Amino acid sequence: MAEPWLHIIGIGEDGLDGLSPATRAVLEAAEIIIGGDRHHTLSASITAERLSWPSPFNALIEKLESFRGRRVAVLATGDPLWFSVGARIGRAIDPSQIVYHPQLSAFQLAAARMGWSLPDVETLTVHGRPVEQMIAFIQPDQRLLVLTTGAQTPAQIAKFLSERGYGRSRMTVLAAMGGADEARFDGIAESWAHVVPEFNTLAVECIADPDAALLPRIPGLDDALFQSDGTMTKQEVRAVTVAKLMPMRGALLWDIGCGCGSVAIEWMRAAHYARAIGIEPRADRRTMAAANALALGAPKLELIEGTAPNCLADLPAPDAIFIGGGMSDETFDAAWSALRPLGRLVANAVTLESEAQLLALHKTHGGLLTKIAVNRAEPVGRLTGWRPLMPVTQWSLVKR
Repeated sequence: MAEPWLHIIGIGEDGLDGLSPATRAVLEAAEIIIGGDRHHTLSASITAERLSWPSPFNALIEKLESFRGRRVAVLATGDPLWFSVGARIGRAIDPSQIVYHPQLSAFQLAAARMGWSLPDVETLTVHGRPVEQMIAFIQPDQRLLVLTTGAQTPAQIAKFLSERGYGRSRMTVLAAMGGADEARFDGIAESWAHVVPEFNTLAVECIADPDAALLPRIPGLDDALFQSDGTMTKQEVRAVTVAKLMPMRGALLWDIGCGCGSVAIEWMRAAHYARAIGIEPRADRRTMAAANALALGAPKLELIEGTAPNCLADLPAPDAIFIGGGMSDETFDAAWSALRPLGRLVANAVTLESEAQLLALHKTHGGLLTKIAVNRAEPVGRLTGWRPLMPVTQWSLVKR
């Protein structure tokens, strides 16, 4: 087996002084060094051909492959495999050709500065990603460490916290950790006004007001949290539906007839990096779904115009499929054919006609057929009585 030719080296604010002798020797022997401007500045005394990150960034892999056989070093901040470029490279290039040289990550340094135990903290990144995705992690007494996009990110997160009843949350911005210019900025969300450096890490200790929004990541959010025209999967049924869909890390859901997006959004909130494609023919409902996704921390919800089965052919294969209405033999055949092995399909019906369709499909394909009946207590004059919601017939099965 050929010797590894690519070294991915973590470097901190202390530059070359923070590298081990072995790692420094590797960097000094490199013919080509690739990194950002900051990385090149931190290692400026080493003579080698210098390259900046290509644009678009995806061109990096092609560029690296063109250097195969030469001594190449890629510089990254801290731990190259923790929300960093090392993971992206390792998915495209045989790991046997790569040697990783990690340094202390920003998360480790920030946890040490805060006196927090890392296993008890949610570690997040919004660097180069929608900031709204951190909203899903705002919960009472939760501690967050967030890699930010820039100087404006802490103020954005302070706004998210305040709008949801967490204005008293304590926030700390840490910059240039481990270097001579290390800085710290402390405050609370509702009055955050610091001007901070571009390159920073944010620590948040979520403190809930008595009227704070409760947004657990398990399914079953309050219906009132969603913009809707009334045709949404209701809270109790949604909790059962998402549980049957079984959200998993990085898994993809097709939400066919997604309406206001409630099922797709709960799916994405329930597992790290879960993805969803919402298929909805009505523009007004897609608009509501997009607004709900931003407000509830699922900004990467992909919405497409179309009806099944016509729009399904070119979509990436899903791990789970939800059909909230409009089931037909053609739609089932197309969805079932696209579903990956061990994929989950769940279909709900509220009309007699759609229920008959599910009964026929169940007879042919098996699975689990369930009737869900929900009653909510509501005023009846001066007293209280049970008000039934429309019963839902649910068919679910796993592809084996």
